[in-house]
Amino acid sequence: MNKIEIVGYQRANLGRTESQAIRAEGNVPCVLYGGQEQVHFYAPAILFRDLIYTPNIFEVALNIEGTEYRAVLQESQFHPVSDVLLHADFLLVTDKKPIKIAVPVRLIGTAPGVQQGGKLVIRVRKLRVKGNLENIPDFIDVDVSTLELGKSVRVGQIPIKNIEMLEEATNPVASIEIPRALRSATGAVAGK
Repeated sequence: MNKIEIVGYQRANLGRTESQAIRAEGNVPCVLYGGQEQVHFYAPAILFRDLIYTPNIFEVALNIEGTEYRAVLQESQFHPVSDVLLHADFLLVTDKKPIKIAVPVRLIGTAPGVQQGGKLVIRVRKLRVKGNLENIPDFIDVDVSTLELGKSVRVGQIPIKNIEMLEEATNPVASIEIPRALRSATGAVAGK
C-alpha cells in the first residue's frame, strides 16, 4: 500500500469559531478515531493534495507534534461551492484490528463485447472491503476478458484473498452495454 506523511498540530480549542480560524490560515481541522481517545489536530491543507485528489488509497503516517500514528483517511468533507477541504477524519490502524476501506477497481483484459461494438460501462469505481491493513490491496483487479455483449461481472465473481468483501455479491461492477444502433441492426436481422 502507498504511504504518505502528514504533519499536524494539536488543537487547543474545539468549536466552529476555532475551526474557521484554522481554515482561514490554510489548515484543515482533523480528528483521529479508533484509539483510547480521539485526537483533535490540524494540518496544512497543501499536505492533503496527494492524499485526497487521487483514486489510490494510502496508509497515512500522522506526526502530531512528535507523536506518530498509523492511520487511513476515513472521511473528508468539502465546501459545497468552492470544493475546499473543510475537515478530515482518520482511523487509527493497529495490527490486531481489521479496518473497513473502499479500494479502487482496476479493469484488466479486453472484452470481446467491446470488439463487437458494445460499450464497457464501469458501474462501481470502488469496492468496500474489511481486513488487516497488510492484506488490503492497492487495487481490486476485475477481469473483463470474457465479457460478451449484454453481460456483466458481479462482485461475487471477483476472486479476493485474506479480506472480506462488504458489497452485495449480486451487484454488477462492469458490464457491456449494447448500443441502440447495434440493437436495431441485430433486431432487423432477427426479424428476417
